[in-house]
Amino acid sequence: MRTTLLKTHLFLFFSVCAMVSVAQNKSGMQLPIKRTTAPIVLDGKLEEDDWKNAFVATDFYLNYPIDTALAPYQSEARLTFDDHNLYVAFVCYDDASPDLMQSLRRDFDFDGTDNMGVYLGTFNDRINGFYFQITPYGVQAEGLITTGGSGDGSYPITWDNKWYSKVTRLEDRWVAELAIPFKSFRYKSIDEWNITFLRWDRKRNLVSSWIATPIQFIPASFAYSGQLMWTDLPPINKSNISLIPYVAGSASRDKETKPISKATDLQTGFDAKIGITPALNLDLTVNPDFSQVEVDRQVINLTRFEFQFPERRQFFLENSDLLADGGFPESRPFFSRRIGLALDSSGSLTKVPILYGARLSGSVTEKWRVSILNMRTKEKLSAGLPDQLYTVAAVQRNFWKQSNISLMYVDKQSLGVNEEDTLKYFHQDLLKYRFTGGDSIATFSKYNRVFSADADLRSADNTWYTSMFYSGSFDPLTDSKNFAGGAFVRYTKRTINIFGGQSFVQKNYHAEAGFVPSRGVYPGVSNLFGGAQLTLYPKESKIANMGPGVDVSYTIIPGGLIVDKNFSLGYQFNLLNTSSLELEFNHNYSKLTNSFHPFDEENYIKFKEGEEYDWNSIGVEYNSDQRNVFNYRIETNLGGFYNGTNFNVNGQLNYRYQPYGSFSVRFDYNDLKLAKGYGDEELFLIGPRLDLTFTDKLFLTTFAQYNDLADNVNLNARFQWRYRPASDFFLVYTENYLPEKLVSKNKALVFKFTYWLNL
Repeated sequence: MRTTLLKTHLFLFFSVCAMVSVAQNKSGMQLPIKRTTAPIVLDGKLEEDDWKNAFVATDFYLNYPIDTALAPYQSEARLTFDDHNLYVAFVCYDDASPDLMQSLRRDFDFDGTDNMGVYLGTFNDRINGFYFQITPYGVQAEGLITTGGSGDGSYPITWDNKWYSKVTRLEDRWVAELAIPFKSFRYKSIDEWNITFLRWDRKRNLVSSWIATPIQFIPASFAYSGQLMWTDLPPINKSNISLIPYVAGSASRDKETKPISKATDLQTGFDAKIGITPALNLDLTVNPDFSQVEVDRQVINLTRFEFQFPERRQFFLENSDLLADGGFPESRPFFSRRIGLALDSSGSLTKVPILYGARLSGSVTEKWRVSILNMRTKEKLSAGLPDQLYTVAAVQRNFWKQSNISLMYVDKQSLGVNEEDTLKYFHQDLLKYRFTGGDSIATFSKYNRVFSADADLRSADNTWYTSMFYSGSFDPLTDSKNFAGGAFVRYTKRTINIFGGQSFVQKNYHAEAGFVPSRGVYPGVSNLFGGAQLTLYPKESKIANMGPGVDVSYTIIPGGLIVDKNFSLGYQFNLLNTSSLELEFNHNYSKLTNSFHPFDEENYIKFKEGEEYDWNSIGVEYNSDQRNVFNYRIETNLGGFYNGTNFNVNGQLNYRYQPYGSFSVRFDYNDLKLAKGYGDEELFLIGPRLDLTFTDKLFLTTFAQYNDLADNVNLNARFQWRYRPASDFFLVYTENYLPEKLVSKNKALVFKFTYWLNL
């Protein structure tokens, strides 16, 4: 019955989106681009005849705090190109007031920094592309654009590449000149690209863009982009090969082993990028090392579910949306952090050696995209892992203006493993959880394969959006109830945002190389969810917008039993001075499907399977004026928590020493008072962080994390010298302490030297 209902919902969603997606993009703006007639000198002066004769994108429109007027401080953009580079020039009119800058660090915080950027849909599909941003201080940032740039998560900034820029500051404007090598990004050599420009004037809290964009949408979205018209086609590079070798060394000491272990290591490896075509790239890695990647920020997780940390490793990022966005948050068929990272026998995150990896990704034609990943990891006994081979492949077909359908295959193979190896390798990623009478029984799975189909349907103006997926997992242990699926629909207008959906995960659906937080918690689950947000725009007020919002969700297990209900009602105020205030009421209901304790299972009574809990809480969140040198975010929640209460205060304090750096302190405090025997605890997490940028090429980040729940203090210091574009020297020191008397548990010092070489 429930499967029939889901199929009906899917059909309705397809039908609705089929009707609305016939709408055409309304911008109609075109920007011709001509080839240079003489060399461009990157000096930020725009004195060349090619700049004087270039077509100009001007008359920028406000998007925030209003969308009905031209920007009071205008911007201009020009483009030209030669056989090697795409050149972009910005003129940003301004006054003499100080610019807002967090630091000189590359890949700056967009929300807290004045900047200007170009957003390129280099495949002309209004779905995927790249962006390049520059600040008045000449600090660079670049990233990817996915899902048409329709959401906050559509602009991953961790993608890194080589390009050049120069900025000059004049009395009434600042001028930026960018040279972006065609070898640095993927594109189709066709006569039209999608393009738009966005300026974030943070010191005045103004957002403006070349294309007039309704306030409810992101102005960098391709739904509101123009067309870059090439008078001559972009060049096709005959040779586009980059080699990035590295040398890394480390020294470590671990006092938790007996006897105390000391180790030194020196290793080499390389990455390679091979342009098969301008739009299709082959990435290779041999013996990769990710020691320079910043450690995860710790959290206090009081739920029964695994917390999903973001992927930061460069190799997995370009075109990652094809693999990472499959499924729903409740069920991702593939999660790249399953490769090369695992929990060891003590429950700590440890690195699993990767022998090699290869990834072919990009656009085959204007309508077709592919991504194929193959990686081999080495045995890691401390984490209970044998040699493993991962193969992931996805193909995507784009249609209409911003819609697509994708098929994905995920294969995780444990090599050289027999049934008698079950006791040798006993890790959660290799276990198959089956529910029998409510108990989890672990059995061994030699291989795991997942097939998944996804569809994203979006109207040309972003008003309607529908997403759906259907996925199945296959292994030697199960042959039934091994599917997952879902459907989601959202309607967005100027004053209203409404969404709703349904998803399900059957009890034997198991994506070992994916992320399924309900695994081991529910014996199969169905989720129903929905919500609405009303936005009002008061006139002649200090409030930019405000309005109420409501969210509702139900979790149902097989048999129709509701095991979780959540209801929240809130009201939010966004002020013109960048501060905001949100008030919220929450109601929660839970009927436990397994026994657990949120913070200490050994010393307190567990919440028992089958018990029911009902509680309410209220919350307040305030963000201060982000333009101030000292600013902060603070959130407090007070109310019930299962059979007791919890008083929570969390947030972050920030002090900016512009433009050379900042100091921040992140904190999370929980005062838990549960029923007698269940425990009364104060849990505290604090994370001071010092971020210094001596120049736009020398960076030092130092932060400590004390997590009472994990009973650990972590210190991490990372020095980075970008001595050439995309080439770095890193020096990283990390140490873990016992909180009492700060007794060292283990420590390590790592250096890494990388060099980007174009062949």
